Amino acid sequence: MSIIAASIEHILRPRLPLSLKPPFLRSHRCLFHRRLSSLAAASSASTATQDDARQPKTDEDTAVPAATERSLIDVNPPRGTRDFPPEDMRLRNWLFRNFREVSSLMSFEEVDFPVLESEALFIRKGGEEITQQLYNFEDKGGRRVVLRPEITPSLARLVIKQGKSASLPLKWFTIGQCWRYERMTRGRRREHYQWNMDIIGLPKVRAEAELIHAIVLLFERVGITSSEVGIRISSRKVLQAVLQMHSIPEHLFAEVCVIVDKLGKVTREEIEKELMIAGVSFEAVKGIIEVLSIKSLSKLEEVLGSEGEAVTDLKSLFLLAEHYGYSQWINFDASVVRGLAYYTGVVFEAFDKEGKLRAICGGGRYDRLFSTFGSDNIPACGFGFGDAVILELLKEKGILPDLIRHVDDIVFPLDEELEGPASQIVSSLRQIGRSVDLIQDKRLKWVFKHAERINADRLILVGKSEWQSGAVRVKILATREEREVKVDELTSPS
Repeated sequence: MSIIAASIEHILRPRLPLSLKPPFLRSHRCLFHRRLSSLAAASSASTATQDDARQPKTDEDTAVPAATERSLIDVNPPRGTRDFPPEDMRLRNWLFRNFREVSSLMSFEEVDFPVLESEALFIRKGGEEITQQLYNFEDKGGRRVVLRPEITPSLARLVIKQGKSASLPLKWFTIGQCWRYERMTRGRRREHYQWNMDIIGLPKVRAEAELIHAIVLLFERVGITSSEVGIRISSRKVLQAVLQMHSIPEHLFAEVCVIVDKLGKVTREEIEKELMIAGVSFEAVKGIIEVLSIKSLSKLEEVLGSEGEAVTDLKSLFLLAEHYGYSQWINFDASVVRGLAYYTGVVFEAFDKEGKLRAICGGGRYDRLFSTFGSDNIPACGFGFGDAVILELLKEKGILPDLIRHVDDIVFPLDEELEGPASQIVSSLRQIGRSVDLIQDKRLKWVFKHAERINADRLILVGKSEWQSGAVRVKILATREEREVKVDELTSPS
């Protein structure tokens, strides 16, 4: 014992029975002992520090010390991203299943690509918003990489990689996650999943007709009608023809498309100002705005004539729509140009007719994208269909599916000794394709409530007397019928 501690102990040695000590004396003694403990701890720490200084440091020595008090981390995901608890995951799987089934009906093959791509794949000129919204960084190998903001460039990369081994036309689809650092609004997030369908190697508008048919099939499958959603169709060749009429240089085409795609998002005056800053004359600006206000093919034909590619393509597409039987879904709208610079021909987007949501999906022809990556040009078209906006629309219309959890069987041993037999039954049932939940260490009342929560079909009770005779008790939960069933009969595929 140290000299200081011994002295203190002598001073505070009790002269009265403990129970008779005054409260103030007990409290002062506790306080003094606490101060002494602090002093001893400080002295010990100082000694330890001096000893440590004599030892070589290891990786563990330099590790960040654990927090003295446990604090709860922020349980929210990064802003603009989502968690998918079971109920949301059921909804996502339902939507993705519809994406895949429509793609299968259209005879498309599924492909996939890495979420992390080379930054160069997405850096383009023309003032696109997307190039300002990249999640891009340098990896540990010094390479510039990006979380993909869209999927089409990845698809183009894979087509080029496959080269002549790919037999055209290709009909591919994918469902992938995309990332954009953008301002969030209803149905717009910084990460989303996107259903893409693309046709590579088909130059005629038959490709666009097929893609629009897929979109219509999806809407019909999830319960949306043509009175609620429409598909606007135009062509980049319309704007190209107008620029040619006004002798606007071809190199301005992509930039003009990006600017006029903002119609409806900013004022007409702002559009006109941006166009003139880009180098478009006042007369040409006036002509562009006038043409973009056209809403009928016949009026477009009056302005551009009937021989131009824009009018010819669009008339062929609308005729095909009649043959497919979805003409009531589509309408011509010259203001549709889409914001991505690589589109070259027909463009389209689906919209909520009440105007409460942003575009549901969109796409078009991009015949010259491959050459920007150093390959020969290949005719191609496709669309992207995000998961967030369609779910918002279904919620708005009150037609989100009620996707409840469902399990075929619950197996419950009534005695701890029967856990082994219960496990055998569970294994046998799962081998014949039934979904089974094994419950242990719960009261029977809880098991019945759990069966209701997960919408189980049957409750299988494993009891001593029944098991000795090679049977179990089976309760059909929908009818409350209960009977004894032989184990061999229970696990029979029939």
